Amino acid sequence: MNSTSSRHNFNAINRLDAFTRRWKLILLSIIFFLGIAFLYLRYANYQYQATAVIKIKEEDKQNNSLKEITALQNFGPFSNTYNKVSDEIEIIKSRTIIGKVVDDLDLNIQYYEQGRIKEQELFKNPPILINFFASDSVVHKIDTSFYINIKSDSKFLLSNEGGKDILKLGSPDGKNYAFGDRIKSGFGDFIIIPNEIKDDKPLIGRSIKVKISSMSSAVETYLRKLKVQATDETSSVVKLTLNENIKNKANQILDKIVEKYNDDVINDKEQIVKITSDFINNRLNIVSNELEQVDYTAESLQKDNRLTALSAQSNIFLQSEKENEAKLIATSNQIQLIDYMKDHLKDNDTNADLLPADVGIADNSVSQITKSHNELVLQRNRILKNSSEKNPTVVNLNNQIRALKDNLNQSLENIQSANQITLNALNQEDRRISAQIYSAPTKERKFRDIKRQQDIKESLYLYLLQKREETAISLGMSSPNAKIIDASYATTRPISPKKGLVYLSALVLGLLLPMTLIFIKEEFDTKIHTKNDLNEILNIPFIGDIPKSSKKKRLVNKVDYSPKAEAFRIVRSNIDFMLKSVASKCKVVFVTSTTSQEGKSHTSINLASSISFSEKKTLIIETDIRVPRVNEYLSIKAKKGLTDYISDPSIKVEDIIIKVKDNDSLSIIPSGTIPPNPAELLMSDRVDELFKTVKKDYDYIIVDTAAVGLVTDTLLISDHADMVVYVVSADNIDKRQLHIAQTMHDEKRLPNMVTLLNSTKKKKGYGYGYGSTPQKKKWYQFG
Repeated sequence: MNSTSSRHNFNAINRLDAFTRRWKLILLSIIFFLGIAFLYLRYANYQYQATAVIKIKEEDKQNNSLKEITALQNFGPFSNTYNKVSDEIEIIKSRTIIGKVVDDLDLNIQYYEQGRIKEQELFKNPPILINFFASDSVVHKIDTSFYINIKSDSKFLLSNEGGKDILKLGSPDGKNYAFGDRIKSGFGDFIIIPNEIKDDKPLIGRSIKVKISSMSSAVETYLRKLKVQATDETSSVVKLTLNENIKNKANQILDKIVEKYNDDVINDKEQIVKITSDFINNRLNIVSNELEQVDYTAESLQKDNRLTALSAQSNIFLQSEKENEAKLIATSNQIQLIDYMKDHLKDNDTNADLLPADVGIADNSVSQITKSHNELVLQRNRILKNSSEKNPTVVNLNNQIRALKDNLNQSLENIQSANQITLNALNQEDRRISAQIYSAPTKERKFRDIKRQQDIKESLYLYLLQKREETAISLGMSSPNAKIIDASYATTRPISPKKGLVYLSALVLGLLLPMTLIFIKEEFDTKIHTKNDLNEILNIPFIGDIPKSSKKKRLVNKVDYSPKAEAFRIVRSNIDFMLKSVASKCKVVFVTSTTSQEGKSHTSINLASSISFSEKKTLIIETDIRVPRVNEYLSIKAKKGLTDYISDPSIKVEDIIIKVKDNDSLSIIPSGTIPPNPAELLMSDRVDELFKTVKKDYDYIIVDTAAVGLVTDTLLISDHADMVVYVVSADNIDKRQLHIAQTMHDEKRLPNMVTLLNSTKKKKGYGYGYGSTPQKKKWYQFG
């Protein structure tokens, strides 16, 4: 348990060391990404959010007697108030409203000033203006862009994005035109003029990009940008938000949306007033003609019957008769108005027609039904602006409108019947009173009947005149539907991109990217680099590691304080310590590896040299007879060697031993002639005889053997070894190949086996002593 925990801790330290060793790379990555973030923020198009808050006004649709019921009906998310606000939100977001805003503010025409890196939109005061000769229906379908390079106060260059002339007018100057010239193009004629309201920058030398979008695409753009939502499910307060890269532009758009919405509502209200006014004017003309006829009849009757002193005969009328006549007049007016209303309903029998409101019919139900009918018609017509007759809401509204009309007809019939009964009763009362005035002549009674008709018509005429004036006054008093709570206001700081978030993202990315690459490299790295890597895989004693050296310094010297020389001294000391228990005077050390090119020969020669420098007689035997390398290292040219000795009994051991120049304590037996059967040759008894002979004369025998992962040569002679040094090449051998070494150790096929890591990177601590100079890394070296 403790071993496992310590290994996990060791792995964590190694992982942390992999990051700290490459701190320069991580720092450079952070600086790089922060620089990219700075450039991005320097040239990014910032987005600002504008907000406006309005309140949707509600009209009192219920009688005072129904307030309690209304309060219950308007509770919860399905209340009339919530439905009304939802409908109004859809109207605000409709293509009709947004289209009017785009048209009024010319949002489909954008001006950009070309900079060195990016282009900047000019919304408030562009330096030039474009006037089209084509109709709006043509201009609103244009989708193009072109560039204007102002050359002087009167001349400019016109081109498209590729720098080519987009015009078909053959001007003397080619693509150069003067301000005010009529320019012909594929989308119609237009002129370009300087803006009278200029900014502070000079006009000459500026490059302006003009982008013209179709009305439909511009409307779609702002429909996506605009967000309209109620602040609460039961609230009539609505919040409008819009994101734009120019604060003033966003504010103007929101203000214009609210303005166009109010204009649309006021227009709907004025339609009702106009219908009512037309109805009253039509009835006035009819009543005026009828009154004229009654007046003419009265005049003729007075002339024919010489009734000139009518005031002297007024005493014969009783007070009761006057009251009765007043009731007759009022009742007749009601019957007449009901007839007018019924005629209007017959003439306007569609669901899209509005009804005249408050025409004087003395019945609250008729007034309420008329008002509800008109509101439903307006709601239906407004929905149809952005929908069709098949919309379920429209179908539902049509059914409600038809039901209200049927109810209105029935109410009018009932009211007319009641008034007719009242009128009959009043006429009967009038006849009774008239019968009592027995002294009134017949001619007087006729005149009185005509006078009564004259009074009825005159009263109705005056009433309609009064209603016409009231309608005319209300025509100019329609109030907007949206009350502005907070006018549009854009944020002072951009909502996108956010500097803090961008820099934080750059910092995190600058950290994560190199650390991720380092982590992946470490995770998928199958090479052995350090002693720790080797110990994680092999459970074999470790004898030391040899730092990598240049090709010019492959062999160690007697007086040598280099890291490699110090490393071989450490290995020599470890070998001496581990072989103390060997009874024999001569110690035999085999040097092998998993595969070729791992530094067996390099290790064998330098280890033997290091031992010989301690006044120990040392012999190198090169048993890697397939690919010998010792001769090359020591620059020896030998005619005979090990293979010649084994194959030729006449050759003695002394004949193949060669003294190394400038080192009396070191000798070598080269491999000799490369044979066709190396394995069979090493199985010869002459090999045993060789080892018995040389052990008498040497303190250490270093045997350079073949790689055990490739051939069996080393295993054939391994019983002669007191120790086997298994060389592992750093940054070269694959971890997965080291199972061979572990198997050899576990099965005890190689005696007293130890591992040595070759060609490691130089570390601090090597080269301690005189003449050693620490090597400093360059600033750009990350490892």
